[in-house]
Amino acid sequence: MKKYRWQIFLGLALMTASAFFYGMHYLIFKDSHHIWIYLVGDIAFVPIEVLLVTLILHELLAKREKAAKMNKLNMVIGTFFSEVGTELLDIVSETDPKSGKLTEALEVDGHWTDGDFKIARAKLAKHDYKADIGRGQLGSLCVFMVARREFMVSLLGNPLLLEHDKFTDCLWAVFHLVEELSGRKDFTKICDNDLEHIRGDINRAYQRSTRQWIDYMHHLKKGYPYLFSLAMRTNPFNPHSEIQVA
Repeated sequence: MKKYRWQIFLGLALMTASAFFYGMHYLIFKDSHHIWIYLVGDIAFVPIEVLLVTLILHELLAKREKAAKMNKLNMVIGTFFSEVGTELLDIVSETDPKSGKLTEALEVDGHWTDGDFKIARAKLAKHDYKADIGRGQLGSLCVFMVARREFMVSLLGNPLLLEHDKFTDCLWAVFHLVEELSGRKDFTKICDNDLEHIRGDINRAYQRSTRQWIDYMHHLKKGYPYLFSLAMRTNPFNPHSEIQVA
């Protein structure tokens, strides 16, 4: 009750003010007929006003606000791939014995349609993400990932992540991999069980980053041709990608 006290007082004050002005109208004009006509007419319009303002206008404003938030979030996603994601996918996909299937599925170009992206997502959902990364490669991966720990922490603190569960899951998977790698000092001496555990963490980050990458590419294709062009030329799944424009 205390939480809504001011709303109750405001409601009572507004009702009192309305009754006061209706009373003034009657005292001055002695015409209750017109008071009831306008009162019933105003009440009859309330449902229409609720429909127009609460449902239609509010929904349009909410969609516009959500679109603006998603646009800002995609800027955050872009920085993630620029700083971490693209390089991580490049490193890990090279150790995936089935990376050829990803290369075939993700040869994104300027002619791709919404249908092509839909087909690519379906192929990614069926892909078996099992990078066969060895002990000797974990050290360099660890150096790369740990160097970006602060960047990852700053991303995880961004309130925009509340609008995108999928990207949040991707970030947590990558950040967990950072924590796992940074906690070990000598990867050449880890046992087989520990190696498989780390590979599991790598493959989780690999899978979620790959799926996020195709969504981000789709976003760039729709509205940012210059960024899309760069992303195509730095495609981590294309072994022949070259940033220089041929």
